[in-house]
Amino acid sequence: MIARLIRGSIQNRFLVLLATIIVAAWGVWSMMRTPLDALPDLSDVQVIIRTTLPGQAPQIVEDQVTYPLTTTMLSVPGAKNVRGYSFFGDSFVYVLFEDGTDLYWARSRVLEYLNQVQGRLPAAAKTALGPDATGVGWIYEYSVVDRTGQHDLGQLRALQDWFLKYELKAVPNVAEVASVGGMVRQYQVVLDPDRLRAYNLPFSRVVQAIRDANREAGGSVLELGEAEYMVRARGYLKTLDDFRTIPVSLGDSGTPVLLKDVARIQIGPEMRRGISELGGQGEAVGGVIVMRSGKNALETIAAVKAKIESLKKGLPAGVEIVPTYDRSSLIERAIRHLRDKLIEEFVVVALVCVVFLFHLRSSLVAIVTLPLGILIAFIVMRYQGVNANIMSLGGIAIAIGAMVDAAVVMIENAHKHIELWRHEHQGERLEGDDQWRVIGDAAAEVGPALFFSLLIITLSFIPVFALEAQEGRLFSPLAFTKTYAMAAAAGLSVTLVPVLMGYSIRGRIPDEHRNPLNRVLIALYRPVLRTVLRFPKATLVVALLMLAVSIYPVVRLGAEFMPPLDEGDILYMPSALPGLSAGTAASVLQHTDRLIMSVPEVHTVFGKMGRAETATDPAPLEMVETTIQFKPREEWRPGMTMPKLIEELDQIVKIPGLTNVWVPPIRNRIDMLATGIKSPLGIKVAGPDLAEIERVAQDIERVVKDIPGVSSALAERLTGGRYIDITIDRQPRRAMA
Repeated sequence: MIARLIRGSIQNRFLVLLATIIVAAWGVWSMMRTPLDALPDLSDVQVIIRTTLPGQAPQIVEDQVTYPLTTTMLSVPGAKNVRGYSFFGDSFVYVLFEDGTDLYWARSRVLEYLNQVQGRLPAAAKTALGPDATGVGWIYEYSVVDRTGQHDLGQLRALQDWFLKYELKAVPNVAEVASVGGMVRQYQVVLDPDRLRAYNLPFSRVVQAIRDANREAGGSVLELGEAEYMVRARGYLKTLDDFRTIPVSLGDSGTPVLLKDVARIQIGPEMRRGISELGGQGEAVGGVIVMRSGKNALETIAAVKAKIESLKKGLPAGVEIVPTYDRSSLIERAIRHLRDKLIEEFVVVALVCVVFLFHLRSSLVAIVTLPLGILIAFIVMRYQGVNANIMSLGGIAIAIGAMVDAAVVMIENAHKHIELWRHEHQGERLEGDDQWRVIGDAAAEVGPALFFSLLIITLSFIPVFALEAQEGRLFSPLAFTKTYAMAAAAGLSVTLVPVLMGYSIRGRIPDEHRNPLNRVLIALYRPVLRTVLRFPKATLVVALLMLAVSIYPVVRLGAEFMPPLDEGDILYMPSALPGLSAGTAASVLQHTDRLIMSVPEVHTVFGKMGRAETATDPAPLEMVETTIQFKPREEWRPGMTMPKLIEELDQIVKIPGLTNVWVPPIRNRIDMLATGIKSPLGIKVAGPDLAEIERVAQDIERVVKDIPGVSSALAERLTGGRYIDITIDRQPRRAMA
């Protein structure tokens, strides 16, 4: 069958070349539109439910909101895990689904079950689904600052919430723009209990009076002078005086009791659960761009940057937008590095073909099949939804060497057949139908074996497709692209390669033995071959000894899920002791940022304590998340490397009560999505008695710190104090052992 395919391709060579041109153009189009990212998204299909219950303690939130939601979501179809986190005034419930579940189907199912439990929640609870994104969707962060001091934190936060946020949410593929830091201005009514008692007014009466005074009402229409007028009563509160003159009740003498008679009305900041700081200079307002799941990160970031540039013209005088995290630099650097390595592989393969085949036009046949095979792989990637990242492009890089094998063998066999034909016809020139017949015979002779050998290599990655969860999401792009590239090479070897050989292998074909490199290699290999054939038992013994010797280093090798990735940026993520106040948190954040900025290689430092206004960030107030951007490598001190830089930062930033953790941003979010903790190794302790849990956790913390390879351990409370995490950072392999 393969032989007939080869001969059919030669007979219809014009159609084969035309199809090749169409496929090449299609492949270029697909490659230009394939989404780009640094790493595959390893997160599970998840739906986040965020519920706000203002002013309530974590234990109340846990009992009245988190527990009813988690127990209800356990029965959602396809849900494999449900996690609940309770904080002051906020509840976060994460519903994780089985692999392959459609995200929007999962969101609709969660909404159905959310309707069932809505009646069991407190009336003041406000429930909403999180964005259709994951934690690794944080692709861009910025800070809004005014270095002139003309605008305070409340004005900057209002600018972020009411202008920048809505403009940036309109950018394609942006799921959410989360605000963090600053002050949210609010009207505050501070009641005087003594005056309430004097006027015999309950608290509920004051609340109802404020609600009644802040509303609009319609009064139908009024017809006057052959015209119709709509009647409307506008009663929204806009100033402090509007609040002060709200009638609350009537006194004993019939005199109205106004709100100002029983309360003090002022403008102040809302209670904060998130604080941000820039460069050790003081508090700032920040924004986080959250990308929609599965979209093109590089394209989205470019659109966000273009939108920000257009918005700068409308900012008040003195206000700046400072980028504090930009994943596009990592994506471009990773893709550029892989592209350079692919080009190097192309050049090496081309040189090897030229040197060994000793015929330039013949080597071009093998070289042309490489980009065609890769373009075909991009076509399948485009329609399957596989992003171009370091794993998928790595699969193509692995396949390049094997892709050219079939073409080289087929060309060498064609050389042999042409040499034999010329010998039989006493040097007569081979051309016309004889040329195509000889090429067809040569290709048909080895084509089936080559085709099936490439298929076997293609099928060798089938076990990778059996991987599930994070392992499958990490390695499947590599397996997919290698499989597609090898399958394309197998198809091209029995269709296009014979046609190209017929056009290219012409003129004087050098004899294999006239190639000086071939002669040298054969001369070196022949005595080795004779020796091993002469002493077969000794050869087998030596091979077994080499196998036995290799076992020891194999068992001593460490194991890690992902190799270290230098993302260019880094996160400083210590945790303070529970119960830290917002004022102290701001002071600690500014102090640590100032220390980090003292290192010459640091470009920007954007500190965050607590959580941003997004369901993808369930961080307590005591959790620090400082994003550090470094200067270009050419501006670093001589001999400085990333490990040395982290070590220097670790020595500089020494704050009592803080345990230093330095992690890459994407890697950290992947770990937190998978385990719920931010360090490579952790121990979770659970039980019915909080006092007993804390005692056990302290004992574990004390023992763990003495383990070789562990630099620090810190107990943290989660979910209203019901769990304690012992997080262990640095040297996770030795610590795990």
